[in-house]
Amino acid sequence: MTYNCLFTVLTDEELVEDTLTHAMTAAQAYDAHLDVLCLGVDRTQTGYYYAGASAIVLQETITRANEEAEGIEAKAGAILKNSGLRWGSETGVAQLADLGRHVAARARFSDLVILPKPYGENRGAELEPITEAALFEGHTPAVILPEGGNPAPNPQRVMVGWNESIEALSAVRAALPLLKQADAVHVVVIDPPTHGPNRSDPGGMLSQYLARHGVSAEIDVLSKTLPRVSDVLMRHATDMDAEMLVMGAYGHSRFREAIFGGATRNMLEQATLPVLMAH
Repeated sequence: MTYNCLFTVLTDEELVEDTLTHAMTAAQAYDAHLDVLCLGVDRTQTGYYYAGASAIVLQETITRANEEAEGIEAKAGAILKNSGLRWGSETGVAQLADLGRHVAARARFSDLVILPKPYGENRGAELEPITEAALFEGHTPAVILPEGGNPAPNPQRVMVGWNESIEALSAVRAALPLLKQADAVHVVVIDPPTHGPNRSDPGGMLSQYLARHGVSAEIDVLSKTLPRVSDVLMRHATDMDAEMLVMGAYGHSRFREAIFGGATRNMLEQATLPVLMAH
């Protein structure tokens, strides 16, 4: 099992080089085909214009989005053309509310989606729905890239955030090609339940599953000594010098996480290392 089909979405010229550097390094490491979707995003709300203006403003915003898409593709093509990789690119225009359909239609035919971190300074509003579309509608695992940082397509020290959820198990299965070649895999369990079938051996079933795939994992049981689960995970990732975090995405509803926060959203906001997520 490996990643033969990689996919990324570019919507901002400022993020093209960094995102493609990671995606191209992964494509070379996995000998994979890389598909690039260069999207111009129409961020307007056409229903709120004064009478008679909608058609004019809509045409103007579509024209601008087309120009953005062409500029992104030109920059991406200049980086990719002499790379020696197998790749393809496609341009398109989508309204902010309709991004999910375009991304999911292509993500579902990929093994792994590589995307920039959706939150932070100078990050467009379109990055969040793109990430969610890949995970939810595309049903495809995604590697979320931190700001800056060197590409690590084959991380040697991997941390798995484990809470016995189906989302976390999906992420582990998606990450198996990476876990098999890693030197160290740490399964991190935070405040395991005091009741339940696995209370005396937290992470034991997962460790057995990984062992049958040739992965020798250590189980790290931690207490929630910081306000948020993501804080504990990030501190432990720093302590063990992890190069990648594997975790489930959106165990709660996206609406709840958007309003109240949650481990997924918090991690997407503060991660300083690549995070492989699956739902």
